[in-house]
Order: sequence, then C-alpha cells, then structure tokens
Amino acid sequence: MTTSQVQYIAGRGVPLRGSDIDTDRIIPARFLRCITFDGLGEQVFADDRASTNGTHPFDQPQYQGAKLLVVNRNFGCGSSREHAPQAIKRWGIEAIVGESFAEIFFGNCVAMGVPCVTASTEVVEALQSLIESHPAQTLELDLADLQVKAGDFEAHVSLPEGTRQMFLDGMWDACGQLVAQEAAIRATAAKLPYLSWA
Repeated sequence: MTTSQVQYIAGRGVPLRGSDIDTDRIIPARFLRCITFDGLGEQVFADDRASTNGTHPFDQPQYQGAKLLVVNRNFGCGSSREHAPQAIKRWGIEAIVGESFAEIFFGNCVAMGVPCVTASTEVVEALQSLIESHPAQTLELDLADLQVKAGDFEAHVSLPEGTRQMFLDGMWDACGQLVAQEAAIRATAAKLPYLSWA
C-alpha cells in the first residue's frame, strides 16, 4: 500500500452528538486569519469547548488521541472554509462516521485524505453510545469492505464508489499525483510551443 492509499483506520473514537454542526462551530471565524493551518487543531470547537467548561468531548481525557469522529446529520454545513476539516485533522482525527455531511465539507475532507463515511441513524447512535460507555474500545473502519467494527459490533457504512476507489488507489491526493508525474508533465510541456519550461 502506498503512503497515499487509505483503506483501513483503527483507533479510539470520539462521539459528538448533535445535527447541523456548522463550520463556524468547528473552527470560529477569528481563526481564519492564520497564514498556515498549523495550530488549528488546538482551536477546534473553541467556542463550544469554552461554553461547556471542559465537558465537550474534545476536552474529555478519555477521548484524547482518538482517530475516528462519530457525528450525526448534516455535519460541516455552513461556510465552505477549508479550515474546518484542517482543524479536525490536525487535532488527530483520521476518519469521520456520520449520518450525512455537507457537500463542500465532504469534498474538503477527501482532498486531505480524511474519509467521511455515512451510516444509518441507528448505527451512528449505537456507535456513539458504545464509545461513551467504553471509550477505550478500538473502532475499525475498513473502506475495502465498507464496514465499521467495535468489539462485537459491526455495521455497514457507505461512501460513493468513485470516492472510495480514490482512497483505495491513493488517487485522492491531487498534489501528490502531480509531483509523482513530474517527468511526464515536463515532457508534455516541452512539446507545447506556447510554454517555455525552465
């Protein structure tokens, strides 16, 4: 498996209950002035965390180091800020399981190699409850088989086939593909009369 391929993610989970959690809640607008995305992970859900005085899942010690986020319906709605998935990824999340995702948020996650798979309301709520009662339980997400597992719990998840294949083949990384094809790009550019390739 090449470094860009994403097929299997395993780790502890973090449950985040509530539908229609928008990108402004994920990363408030005042953090959009950053020049790089460095440090955004520390600010993920900054206002929600401040208002809940340490009871937000991203502040609770049992969820620190989690790799899979389990959310409800229409996660990532609102503005199209790329900072939202960047903040989630930089906190340490490698995949998200949810009932549904806002389209632009989903696309931004794919562009960063973070799969967002969907499952039924019943499956998502069962996973959230399982994580809450057994926070040390390892969750396994298998994109090849489209399965999520946690101990004896196993359920089907969905991902558009084209997107799933991009993860399995490592083709989600557009920049990586360009870098890997440098010789072919230079060869093509050399044949074009209107390009001067230094």
